[in-house]
Amino acid sequence: MTTSWMRALPLAAALAVLPLSAALADRAPTLEERGRIEAALRAAGFTVWDDVEFDDDGKWEIEDAVAADGAKYELDLDTNLNIIKRERQ
Repeated sequence: MTTSWMRALPLAAALAVLPLSAALADRAPTLEERGRIEAALRAAGFTVWDDVEFDDDGKWEIEDAVAADGAKYELDLDTNLNIIKRERQ
């Protein structure tokens, strides 16, 4: 026979994980971070890009960054704003 606490256990577990999943979600850069990232991208020869997010694994992800020659890339930047991944689309 199940007791009421045994039925409530899955709900309690789900509620406990909710704040953790929100903390691990990607986030947009602050205005200061955005300015520094944009300067770093321009210095690296990129002219246009779409989404910029700080990933839960500690790197900046930039989608659809367009290089001076028109080629599109997905980029990862470390916290010092060095390009650590450049994947042509």
